[in-house]
Amino acid sequence: MASLLSTQSSPLVTNGANKEKSQQQYPDIILSELPKERGWLTEHVHQYKDFWYSAGILQGLISLQQNFKPKPNDVLLASYPKSGTTWLKALLFAITNRTKYDYKTHPLLSSNPHELVHQLEAYAFKHPTNPTPNSSLMHSHLAFNSLPESILGGEDSNSKCKIVYVFRDPKDVLASCWHFVQKLRPKDLPMLSLQEAFDLFTKGCSPFGPFWDHVIGYYKASLEFPKSVFFLRYEDLKKDPIFHAKKLAEFLGQPFSLEEESEGIIEKITELCSFEKLSSLEVNKDGTHTGFFIPTIANNIFFRQGKVGDSKNHLSEEMIKVMDEITKQKLGFDLMNTSFSPQQNGKGIESDQNHSN
Repeated sequence: MASLLSTQSSPLVTNGANKEKSQQQYPDIILSELPKERGWLTEHVHQYKDFWYSAGILQGLISLQQNFKPKPNDVLLASYPKSGTTWLKALLFAITNRTKYDYKTHPLLSSNPHELVHQLEAYAFKHPTNPTPNSSLMHSHLAFNSLPESILGGEDSNSKCKIVYVFRDPKDVLASCWHFVQKLRPKDLPMLSLQEAFDLFTKGCSPFGPFWDHVIGYYKASLEFPKSVFFLRYEDLKKDPIFHAKKLAEFLGQPFSLEEESEGIIEKITELCSFEKLSSLEVNKDGTHTGFFIPTIANNIFFRQGKVGDSKNHLSEEMIKVMDEITKQKLGFDLMNTSFSPQQNGKGIESDQNHSN
């Protein structure tokens, strides 16, 4: 008999009339009936709605679809893994809480950003019947089409979340993901070589992948919902963090005042959230936290280098060529050399010559 993804207490298990009603929207997920591939941090990942997720992520995903209830002022940071998530968690936390804390006792000085901003699917896995965190700032690696409909509010515009999506050069994403996995992959699983990771990644069979579909899903959403979805490139943020911190605050409806600008608040926030500052903190050098689906995780694993273009030190010229070709083929435009407006406003991509930043 095929095994259900969920346990008996999970909302995924339904019987009789309840099952018939539930299956209209959320049919039971039977793992043995889903396509599967070799996993990166787990033995397998399973394909659901064209994206690849571990069993634990799938259970959290369904709990969110059924029970997540966003608040009007909620902010969701969305990202593909290793695309700048830690930095954006810190930056958004600092921007949205800037009137609550000073810069000598700020929570980011004593807590890892992942402790301060919940990952929704992991939180939902642990709290399946009530997967809505108390905090208004949250994060998800889920693809746009896997988010609960309540995120964008449906017909109830008052429940819409603001979504900030950050993306990064896929070559750097792959290199960073592979290094990350080497430190966390369970010892009872065989090693995953860089070549094997490359083959899986380019096939689209990576956790939360395919990468390119993940990016294009949020890009299209930023065009359709320009007031709700902010599309941000990691490399642009690295180049001018102050400019983009201001644009993020404006998008969130919390613009910096002239007084704040004159007091250097934007500079203080970007300095506090910089890779150099965060990685030098004792909590991020030697601390640990409980996160994701791993009982204890070292904070320093989230601070490897944070550099742009580091993939050239790890990927072969052939790998780089293949990935660049896939990017152009999948997206229809040059992801890394196309300029994007800080807020798309439905206009789509711009040429480099017309970009004012």
